[in-house]
Amino acid sequence: MVYNVNIGGRNLQIALERFGETWKCELDGVQVQVDARPIRSDVISLILEGAAYEVKRDQLGNHTRPRLWINNTPFIAEITDPRSLAARSPAAVSTSAKVLASMPGKVLRVMVRAMDQVEVGQALLVLEAMKMQNEIKSPNKGIVKQLMAEGDYVNAGDVLAVVE
Repeated sequence: MVYNVNIGGRNLQIALERFGETWKCELDGVQVQVDARPIRSDVISLILEGAAYEVKRDQLGNHTRPRLWINNTPFIAEITDPRSLAARSPAAVSTSAKVLASMPGKVLRVMVRAMDQVEVGQALLVLEAMKMQNEIKSPNKGIVKQLMAEGDYVNAGDVLAVVE
C-alpha cells in the first residue's frame, strides 16, 4: 500500500507492506523501522526508529480532513491513495514532486542527472543515513529539475531532488 500524506505542510510518500505481525515501512523511499500497536480505535502506539509516539485521530469541527495528535501536538492531515480514482482527478494531480530527506545523511551516489526523464520508482540517488545505504526513488514520472550532488550532507526535510 502506498499513500501520499500531507501533515503539517510536509508532503511524504509512505509505503507499507505487512509481513505477518510486522510491517515494512518506507518514508519517501527510505526504509525505516516501525512498530505500531492499536490502543483504541482512534489511538495507536508507534515506535519509529526507536522513538515512541502516541498518535490519536479525530475530526476538527467542520474540517473533512482528520486531525492527528502526535504526542499531544495537533496536525491537520491529508492522506490520499494514488491508486484511487479521486486521487487521479485533475485537481489532485501534482506535476511537481519534491523528494525530501527523512533523516540526516550523506549523498553517496547520484544515479541520474538534471533534465533526465525518470519513471515512478526509478532510483535517483543513494543516501547514507544511520550507517545504512538507502536508495531514494522517484515518486512520479517526469523530468529531474533539481538534484543534490555526491558528497552533499543533508538534514531531515532537505530537498534531495525535484521531479516535474
